[in-house]
Amino acid sequence: MRREEAAHIAPTVETGLSRKLTPPELARLWRVSPQKVLAWISSGELRAINAATNPNGERPRYLIDADAVTAFERSRAVVEPKPAPQKRRAKKPTTVTTYF
Repeated sequence: MRREEAAHIAPTVETGLSRKLTPPELARLWRVSPQKVLAWISSGELRAINAATNPNGERPRYLIDADAVTAFERSRAVVEPKPAPQKRRAKKPTTVTTYF
């Protein structure tokens, strides 16, 4: 899925509705495996709803909302590290006289 194709994920202004993504669709968009997306859902990092006919069944059908995708991306955003403070050199003692 290209960036242009992914633009339809955002909520529309008129209706307030958004398209839900399946784990394989989101995996394709992020270029990761579908198992990785399912692991994020299982761990609670990525919010999803179970749209399966039998919610307690063995095979869940997860749908991921655009708001959940945005929240997950914000929580995983890389923050620029602060520059390390420069080390100061120790001053030589001025009371010592060197003869040689």
